[in-house]
Amino acid sequence: MKALTIKDVARQAGVSPKTVSRVINGEAHVRPAVREAVSRVVAEMNYQPNAFARSLSSARSFLIGLFFDDPACSYANDVLLGALDRARSLGRHVVIETVALDRPDWQARLEESLVGLKLGGAILTPPICDCEGLIAIFERHGVPLVRIAPGTDVDRTPHVRIDDRAAARTMAEHLIHLGHRDIAFIKGNPTHHSAHRRWLGFQDALDAAGMTLDEQAVLQGDFTFRSGIVAAEALLHGARRPSAIFASNDEMALGVLVAAMRAQIAVPQKLAIVGFDDAQLARMAWPQLTTIRQPNSEMAAAAVSLLAERSDGPDGARSSIELPYELMVRASSCSP
Repeated sequence: MKALTIKDVARQAGVSPKTVSRVINGEAHVRPAVREAVSRVVAEMNYQPNAFARSLSSARSFLIGLFFDDPACSYANDVLLGALDRARSLGRHVVIETVALDRPDWQARLEESLVGLKLGGAILTPPICDCEGLIAIFERHGVPLVRIAPGTDVDRTPHVRIDDRAAARTMAEHLIHLGHRDIAFIKGNPTHHSAHRRWLGFQDALDAAGMTLDEQAVLQGDFTFRSGIVAAEALLHGARRPSAIFASNDEMALGVLVAAMRAQIAVPQKLAIVGFDDAQLARMAWPQLTTIRQPNSEMAAAAVSLLAERSDGPDGARSSIELPYELMVRASSCSP
């Protein structure tokens, strides 16, 4: 079947292709009756305008860049799905870009991408959302930014986040209420500011319960499955085995679960394991992981909406959105 074109819509509506373009792009100087008629034909014909063509024919760009340092991780998949779905509903299109800050030429590569893509806006994900040099490049090119979960200079750009500190405290309190007193904690990647906020939330819960923190029960991870295994093996074979382990994300929690299986430690009867994120793997694991649901897809969708608001009318655009988290209690945690 031949793909619909703007000329097909114009012919059906009895107007010029330029008028159809003005209606689709939300431009002024179109009579209300004509705008309504064109919009009705667009809907009836299910016409989907090409984002690249729209950007070329309009002073506005309908392309949104979604920037990751690691687009292959499970977190990136959730973010991408949320961004794509919301962008489609708003008539925008998403392009995925990678920024590898460990490459000596990352700045030149980014500059080249921005010149070629002519983005209408960009979304920066952790941890690159806190890179001063990267943010400055977008500002120099005049590309509107929205950051997801920034940790520094948060008022510099619009942003979307959850309260990581409160969420981590909620999880730690869950373990404390179950009766756990020997709780170990695996920190996340120190380049992510959310990792530090989760560590502070864990400390808040212990302080409120009058519990003393055992420094030997706190190990550094990096948000990867492998680091969860390494940290768990050290904790499980140490002088004092904890009754519960709180890993700062689900990938590390899954590593803890594997380490416990290797050591033939029953979960949750002999060891409670909890994570953070509610990634798909949290529900695929056995037992399923108790975790904090961070609404990654919804956060990405909200970031797209913030960019669209600034494009459509920056005076009324919101500057930040904080979404709620949820404690997801599953089979990996119980009383000691």
